[in-house]
Amino acid sequence: MDSITQAVLGASIQGALLGRWQGRRALLYGALLATVPDLDVVMDYGDAVYDMTFHRGFSHSLFVLTGLALLLTVLARRFRPHPGYSANRLFLTLWLVLVTHPLLDAFTSYGTQLLWPLATTPIAWSSVFIIDPLYSVPLLIAVVVGLWRGLYGKRARLPVAALLVSSLYLTFTVAGKWMAEHRVEQALADSGIQAERVFSSPTPFNSLLWRVTVIDGENYHEALVSWFDSTPPTLERMPRGSALATVLKDSPQHARLVWFTDDMLRYDQVGDELIVTDLRLGFTGFHPFRFLFAEQHDGTWQVHERVDRLPFSRGDMAHLKILWRRIWDQQEPLNLLSWSKALEERS
Repeated sequence: MDSITQAVLGASIQGALLGRWQGRRALLYGALLATVPDLDVVMDYGDAVYDMTFHRGFSHSLFVLTGLALLLTVLARRFRPHPGYSANRLFLTLWLVLVTHPLLDAFTSYGTQLLWPLATTPIAWSSVFIIDPLYSVPLLIAVVVGLWRGLYGKRARLPVAALLVSSLYLTFTVAGKWMAEHRVEQALADSGIQAERVFSSPTPFNSLLWRVTVIDGENYHEALVSWFDSTPPTLERMPRGSALATVLKDSPQHARLVWFTDDMLRYDQVGDELIVTDLRLGFTGFHPFRFLFAEQHDGTWQVHERVDRLPFSRGDMAHLKILWRRIWDQQEPLNLLSWSKALEERS
């Protein structure tokens, strides 16, 4: 999730558990501590693929953050003890502030290595867009009011109420994900398509319209599903180009990207360049993680030792308006195949 959301989540947790004793400082301490896991973004791992796949690694590990919470508790009790609350309450607070950061990240599509150093596929429950105001605003209101008027009397309950509202909304997004995948599975069964993998995620800035991606051998299918749809979703088939993956069989970056994304990848030969796209993130035609892996010279592919990330378009208000209308109107014209071709046009 975005840094502001992580900060107000941490502030709300510490305000709810220690605000009675720390007052406004609880909000500040919680906000600062909640941003610690994302400090790994300053690290350079060698190239674009490694930077992407090592982010949300050790610094987002539940094991590492539990150890950090324990260390901070010991140091705080040693040098800044407070008679008002126990070491157990302090540890619980610090632990929740830290571990809710990667847990919330795991609800996005990126992939979070919660169990690092175990080599498990990064977790991406993908029920929340990376910026979702409906989740963040209740927490933000609680923090602003707490900083303005303090955490005393009934106002001390405000962070608790905000956490409850945001958690209920998170539950609603999980229900939306189930709804979207269930409708697509029915459409797949009716079409006789055998899915190898299915990945669903909300479209930008909402949890009402969902994009579902289905891997089917050399092709993949995209569908949009809204809570308000009255007819089965339309599956649009697009080429995946997976035969090009053989060019990258000896590339360690490609192997790591396949592991990180669970092979939700698309391959395009654009001119003499081989481009690999992470299909999980962004939106059809506007995927942010696209990598230049190899170039062809005299009919021979030369795989890059250092892989670069290609620039991408974030879209504009016109695209967002189309998606917004599609939430309410299933007949809204939206050709995903034409949007997908933008991948090649911008390469």
